[in-house]
Amino acid sequence: MSAEARGPSRFVFLCQEPGRGETGRQVKERLGPLAHALRLESGALDVPVVEALCVSDGRFWSYCCDDQTCCPAEGTPMGLPGTSVLAAAAAYAGLQVRGSLRELHARLQPWETSAAHDQRRALDEAGLKLLPRIVDAEARKIVADETLELAERLMRRLADAPPVSGTLPADLRDDELVGYDEAAMVLLGLQDRTTRDRAAAWMEGDEAAPALRLWRTLARRCVGPYGEYAAAPLTLAGWVAWSSGDELEAREALAMALGADPDYLFARLLHQACNEGLDPESIRRCLRGEGEGEGSETARPADEGEDCRPAEAGEAPGQDRGEAPGLDGSETHGHDAEPAPRRRRMRAAVREGRSAPRGSAATGRVPRPRMSPGGARPKGATHPGAASRRGQRQESTRPASPGKQADE
Repeated sequence: MSAEARGPSRFVFLCQEPGRGETGRQVKERLGPLAHALRLESGALDVPVVEALCVSDGRFWSYCCDDQTCCPAEGTPMGLPGTSVLAAAAAYAGLQVRGSLRELHARLQPWETSAAHDQRRALDEAGLKLLPRIVDAEARKIVADETLELAERLMRRLADAPPVSGTLPADLRDDELVGYDEAAMVLLGLQDRTTRDRAAAWMEGDEAAPALRLWRTLARRCVGPYGEYAAAPLTLAGWVAWSSGDELEAREALAMALGADPDYLFARLLHQACNEGLDPESIRRCLRGEGEGEGSETARPADEGEDCRPAEAGEAPGQDRGEAPGLDGSETHGHDAEPAPRRRRMRAAVREGRSAPRGSAATGRVPRPRMSPGGARPKGATHPGAASRRGQRQESTRPASPGKQADE
């Protein structure tokens, strides 16, 4: 009702579900004195109540109309959920009702069904095949390429699947589309920081939605003693959710990643930046730049990356953290230092996002993919989505010195 045309007015809704042994009509009668008092007080303030309704037990009653033709004594049934004009418009626009925080948490939790045994066995077998190759300097790049190629195939498979209504049916459908061995291979490959950082580039456009579904699916496969493996897919899920504008799921996923591994630096930095309300565009720009640079044959390894500021005291290039778990399923993570230039670039990107307002053009760099334990980083590693090349850069390295440990 227009306040300019007819003056201010008011609608009153009294909503209460029936108690034990009570009917909706009895609720309407019990709340009648309250509705009457509200109408009198509003009238005394020259704000008439044009309609007062009681909503209870799926029906509604009017306190202002006693015409049985339009307001029957048994009440008028409410419309079915999701059948209103507003619900139809939201569905047409692609909007979905978000679940509760508990539901968000549940869809990222590891399996506790009978299928968890089969997934654990697949992880054990994948570890026997992949771990010796991941720690080998020459074979690591091949494993990374195989992991990302498999992940891309799984993303296309998820994207091509027909849509399913509801989060639980959709998650169950995604679980059926990803096999035990496929999930195990990608999960093991993501424990290599180089591979994980390259996968972080699937963060926008048509790649974001299937990537987020894949990371959720993989997080649910980190069963039994492989719980710490969930830090990688949970961090990627949090990053893609944040990059896509879903800060609620981003915070939940990143918090769960830190729960799986409290020392996971990538998750810590993203979690802090998201909680501070920074603009993720600064990190997106850096990842796009990294992709262009890593597509070049002359691109240098990440631990030889340029830095415009002097090294901070105590920072030293070193090996990455993250020894793969033992073949018996036990975790044997080490704690080795992240290359100092990469730490500084990530922090610079976070500072850039903190200083730049949302929507502004932000520059900076996030760290290049970190090398995994066991040797030098493979040169020429590519980044998903890289389309151009970056010229050769002047090398500048620092001698390693003992310093504090920083793990991802």
